[in-house]
Amino acid sequence: MGADPMLLIAVTPHDPVDNEWHKVEALLQSGWHRVHLRHPDSTLADMRRIIERIDQKYHNRIVLHGHFDLINDFNLGGLQLNHRCPSAPSLYHGPLSRSCHSLQEIHDAEGLEYVTLSPIFDSISKQGYRSAFNHEDLTKLSHASVPLIALGGISPDNIAEIRQYNFAGFAMLGAIPWHGTVEDVNKFAKQALSIC
Repeated sequence: MGADPMLLIAVTPHDPVDNEWHKVEALLQSGWHRVHLRHPDSTLADMRRIIERIDQKYHNRIVLHGHFDLINDFNLGGLQLNHRCPSAPSLYHGPLSRSCHSLQEIHDAEGLEYVTLSPIFDSISKQGYRSAFNHEDLTKLSHASVPLIALGGISPDNIAEIRQYNFAGFAMLGAIPWHGTVEDVNKFAKQALSIC
């Protein structure tokens, strides 16, 4: 996408972290576009508590990876379809995105707001989760009809490399200091934003 600003998305870790609500707010307040709430093993009540702590003015920038029923109780920014939750609730008509792990899955995702494609680089958060795409694969992305978000091993150090391909933005998980302080997250968020 050349020098155009890229979409910045944060993805929460597998398990909730201390002061997560405050860290989510720090990312969004600094200018990140979305935060994806992941937490596959959390209960509906756990997820509700996290969302309730986040200032309502940020709710429309939060995307759920599960517990889709919560979309009825909060003004959230959308749902991310994945292998655990492959379809949206029947009456849902809001923004949808999808986790993709192959070029074929991208072609099947037409009409979505965006898709994440991973792992672009070796994962930071999942040990042994290696990059699944080479340069030739990534150059084929120019034919994609849906905006693509790079995920997997993304950090401020490789954003420039991502720019040579047809990505509308990137999503980070392991590079974000989720287990650090709110100040650590805030500092990181601003640093990454300045690069984009």
